[in-house]
Amino acid sequence: MEYRVNLKIYEGPMDLLIDLIKKNEIDIYDIPIHIITEQFLEYIKEANKINLELTSEFILMASTLIEIKSKMLLPKIKISEEEEDDEEDPRDSLVQKILEYEKYKDISEILKESHNYEAKAFYKLQEDFTNIDDIDLLKNCDVNSLAKSFKNIINKLKSENIIAEIKQESFSIEEATSVLKNKIGKTGKILFTDLLSESPIIEEIISFFLSVLELVKVGYIKAYQEDDYQDIKLLIREENSFE
Repeated sequence: MEYRVNLKIYEGPMDLLIDLIKKNEIDIYDIPIHIITEQFLEYIKEANKINLELTSEFILMASTLIEIKSKMLLPKIKISEEEEDDEEDPRDSLVQKILEYEKYKDISEILKESHNYEAKAFYKLQEDFTNIDDIDLLKNCDVNSLAKSFKNIINKLKSENIIAEIKQESFSIEEATSVLKNKIGKTGKILFTDLLSESPIIEEIISFFLSVLELVKVGYIKAYQEDDYQDIKLLIREENSFE
């Protein structure tokens, strides 16, 4: 049967060899080495005609196939039944290399798919509050001090059994911002704890705290403390008082 190799570009000789095995529907454990060798050499010959550059690995594989073919053509000297059965098949080494290559090829494809999946994922970047300066946070109050005060507020509410244990519906930062703007818009100033409901859940307290940081960041309010770890006082900026 005449066979003409489709001259597509292969990454290496193993890819060509596996492609030939699949196209001929060959059992990998019983490769007709003379057919595969002829087709492999035909590919190299056609590649040279069109000046397709092949790596030295293709020539090395061709030499290996020719060597295996030669060994297969040598007559077997039968001394005994047991010795004939134990004789090593010249193709065994090649079969093992093909199986190992396919295994690593499959692993490579899995890793590639995993990489492509990760590349499509989007992650929210950490909020940057470095532009909150001493004008926004009065009396040398910085973000770290606010965080410590926030932790102190939670501990105090827990000790007084004010924080609700029963889970409620989630309380978003958007909801917290709306409540904060509404309350501070009426008086111009407010304590952080005055924002909270009678039995706030942790999610509500966190949402209000993040809302405070965001509104300070965009210049809508100012935050300060009279003493370390005390309640956080919020003050609306004058330019936002008449919104």
